[in-house]
Amino acid sequence: MTHGPGEVVITGVGLAVPGASTPDALLRRTACPVTGPDPEPFDTAARIGRRGHRYKDRATRLALCAALEALRDADLLPSDRESDSPAGGPSDGPSDRETVTVPGDTIGVVASSNLGNLDTACLTTTAIAERSAVDLSPMSLPNASSNVIASWVAIRHGLRGPNLMLCNGPTSGLDAVHWGAALVAAGRVRRVVVVGAETHNAVVEDLLGRSAGELLDGAAALVVEGARWAEARGARGVAALGPYERRAGLTGCVEALLPDAAAPGVWFTPERYTEGPAGAVPVPRAVPRYDVTGVVGRASGALGVLQCVAAVGWLARAAATTGAEPVEPVEPVEPDAGAGNGTAFGAGPGGARDPVPVSRQALITSGDDTADAVAGLLLRPTPDRSHPHPARAPLISMECSR
Repeated sequence: MTHGPGEVVITGVGLAVPGASTPDALLRRTACPVTGPDPEPFDTAARIGRRGHRYKDRATRLALCAALEALRDADLLPSDRESDSPAGGPSDGPSDRETVTVPGDTIGVVASSNLGNLDTACLTTTAIAERSAVDLSPMSLPNASSNVIASWVAIRHGLRGPNLMLCNGPTSGLDAVHWGAALVAAGRVRRVVVVGAETHNAVVEDLLGRSAGELLDGAAALVVEGARWAEARGARGVAALGPYERRAGLTGCVEALLPDAAAPGVWFTPERYTEGPAGAVPVPRAVPRYDVTGVVGRASGALGVLQCVAAVGWLARAAATTGAEPVEPVEPVEPDAGAGNGTAFGAGPGGARDPVPVSRQALITSGDDTADAVAGLLLRPTPDRSHPHPARAPLISMECSR
């Protein structure tokens, strides 16, 4: 089977969220399904070790934890990696650099966080204004950079592909997934780690006027990869990326993704979405709805990535429940002339157009109607293209990496 350059799949997912260790856990309807104390904050030291904490802020450490799990899930880290030492041993945790098993310049990073290092930036400017720049620690000052999360993920694993940081409001997480997939579909890189992270602290609580209990303190990550490259290294995608749209309102976004009022299998709604009158949004009432922020807290720039991880859990649950047959690939077709401003990663030249019924796809939306910014994405099961001995995929013409 020859894959087109536009076909993009998810090959790994990772979470660093208190009380939700698997994608399926994000499908709970509420944060506290049973009575009891709130979950403890996510222990980043247990995953990346105390050395991984050195000179990094909370949001960066959470992002490193989620990215590490996603890379492991995608089989991009060696299986014989150094394990944590027992208590009292000579090591204080995993190595502070775990190098991937493929060339580092074939993996990029796209991170999303609107508020992740806000406390560092505010405390830095306050210290300069009230005292002097001399009072600043040269080790903590890099944390004030807006791209610190994306940079540290790349540094830790030796990822030398494109490195982007998005701070784009309510749609930022889904926008990050889109731009990660766009880099792959364009042939700029073979795979991208997409990570969304937010944390709460006094500065964030004061800015948003919300208590810590209402806000996310966690991160989520995906590995998005060209289907041809995944198959070449023997990896199987857990979901395939469908069309992405960015519109001025929720209704227009949904209509662009679901022509002819088609009903998806599930709808991951915007943060704290309030259902309007019947027919106000073209998603039938019978379609199950999930708002992941009811489980993890208001997620800001991490929302879209969390929604994609939850959708992976839903697709796995749906396949296990229905025992559905594998999706068969279809012949590639050219995109319609005059198509909208969205991007269909499975429908470009050499890609397959909607081989999966809409009723088996997950609709993901995030954004704010009042801000005239809503992003949407369809996530679908992957076609069954496994081969016992996949051939090495050839380079595509636009690829800049080895």
